[in-house]
Amino acid sequence: MHRGNRGQVGGQYYGHESLEEQNNVREEELRGKIGALKSLTIDIGAEVREHNRLLRDVDDGFDSAGGLLRQSMDKVLSLAKGGSRHHLLYLFLFCLFVFLVLWWIK
Repeated sequence: MHRGNRGQVGGQYYGHESLEEQNNVREEELRGKIGALKSLTIDIGAEVREHNRLLRDVDDGFDSAGGLLRQSMDKVLSLAKGGSRHHLLYLFLFCLFVFLVLWWIK
């Protein structure tokens, strides 16, 4: 028995034109999904670049703060090694004063 341009899909017979129409519909759906994935990929790339920029800024900020802390510690150590012990006592009294003021404000 000869069926011509017919094929069986899901237990039903469809003509060649009907199969091609279904393929065209599925092709358009696939193109739409590919376009959505492309857009999503571009958005993710933009987010990654923005987060990398923010991380670089934070890293630069920490480096700057670390440098200032290192300079301050060097100055405190040189002050502590100085000829007079009064500077160390003044530093201790200042720290105690700041602590008490912060404790009282709390």
